[in-house]
Amino acid sequence: MDWDLGQLRALAAAVELGTFDAAARALHVTPSAVSQRIKALEQQTGAVLLHRDRPVRPTPAGEPFVRLARQVDALTADATRHLVAARTPRVTLAVNGDSLTTWVLPALAPLAADVAIEIVREDQDVTAELLRDGRAMAAVTTQARAVQGCTAEPLGTMRYRPLATPAFVARWFAAGVDAASLAAAPVVVFDADDRLQDRWLRAQGVDPAAPLRHLVPASADFATAVRLGWGWGMLPAQQSGADEAAGRLVPIAGDDWIDVPLHWQQWSLRTAALDAVADHVRTAARGALT
Repeated sequence: MDWDLGQLRALAAAVELGTFDAAARALHVTPSAVSQRIKALEQQTGAVLLHRDRPVRPTPAGEPFVRLARQVDALTADATRHLVAARTPRVTLAVNGDSLTTWVLPALAPLAADVAIEIVREDQDVTAELLRDGRAMAAVTTQARAVQGCTAEPLGTMRYRPLATPAFVARWFAAGVDAASLAAAPVVVFDADDRLQDRWLRAQGVDPAAPLRHLVPASADFATAVRLGWGWGMLPAQQSGADEAAGRLVPIAGDDWIDVPLHWQQWSLRTAALDAVADHVRTAARGALT
């Protein structure tokens, strides 16, 4: 079946920008034109492709068409980059905050002059959702099973341990770490999707809702909050090594840890830019992950 590129681009723009008005401005057409193109595509497919609320969201039937539109754009950019010097290929990459802060940004630095890299920061447990709805071309994710239309491969493991300042440990765990002290001691949580602290607390027999919780939704700031004594938190060795060596942070539970396996998922559709990003991520992961 033949698909109209204008209709696909209208669909993708509406999802990416959240409204028909914003999509119209980006495409230099009227909101009515955007609406008509999407309706025509829905008539052709025989399915409703969008939830028309704010922001606009793709329906399950619409997700493959949003992904198709972005794949077409990626192929177009890849095919024309040698002909039009100003046309730079773009790769949208979903990455969890800890990987972004510790090893992904240095990995992609050599590509910064040649590829426009758009990073979407999401928890490693949900980054695959961005692949599924077409908002990302590739992702660092905990999901081992390939999203439809993608390939998946293991990258390695990030090891997280519960850490705090010596002063925090002396105040809250002077008598040792047990269910009672953990239920009382404040904890730092990355965001609503961050389950690491909850997983570790449950393993100790503690209701995660019991302790006072501080929400700090940025990886570097999360580590800073722990370093300042706001609470204890699960930190990867890649982020905590210097602080532990200097004695600024200490484990609160000996050698206890949680291992988080990470995987690389990307569109099965190949472009030179996406392949370059994938190669740099794989190489960096071999050195940074266990």
